[in-house]
Amino acid sequence: MSETLSVLIVGVGGQGVITASEIVSEVVLNSGYDIKKSEIHGMSQRGGSVSSHIRFSKEKVYSPVAPKGSVDFMLSFEKMEGLRWIDHIKKDAVAIINDYRWDPLPVSSGKIEYTPEVNEKIKARRKAIIYKATDLAAEIGNIRVTNIVLLGTLAKLLPIEKEKWLEVIKKKVPPKTIDLNIKAFEEGYKKES
Repeated sequence: MSETLSVLIVGVGGQGVITASEIVSEVVLNSGYDIKKSEIHGMSQRGGSVSSHIRFSKEKVYSPVAPKGSVDFMLSFEKMEGLRWIDHIKKDAVAIINDYRWDPLPVSSGKIEYTPEVNEKIKARRKAIIYKATDLAAEIGNIRVTNIVLLGTLAKLLPIEKEKWLEVIKKKVPPKTIDLNIKAFEEGYKKES
């Protein structure tokens, strides 16, 4: 692979965007790619928007941020964030969206309304795999592994062996949560594209 691939991970502060970004970056690096990563934390402690751009290639990568409309894969931990960033991905790219609503402060305070029919608006603009990853994580045993469920779905689409992902997850998560995180990854990996 000589082309540069890009992954955009978006969500709300506290959802695990940065952890997911670190896992993707380490998996890519361990697989022999050159990589550049950029993170924008926003007001992450207050539920603000968080995004991370990851670009990688077998050749040299010079910029961590892909131009708007050129991202290959998007992972969104909250559906409104997915809609907000959808035009950053290529027309034929795949968006993996958690069908989960997290009201930003202007919505919860009643100043604005949450955009209706978010999933339909996403699907009208790009190919999307939309599912309730948070509900799946809860069934597994802890909603805090939602990010790992979604990473499992992304991993299936990237040109990197599954074992590389499992190795990094085992290193990055707290030791007592390894089994839970591996189960979360496997559940996400089962999702159809």
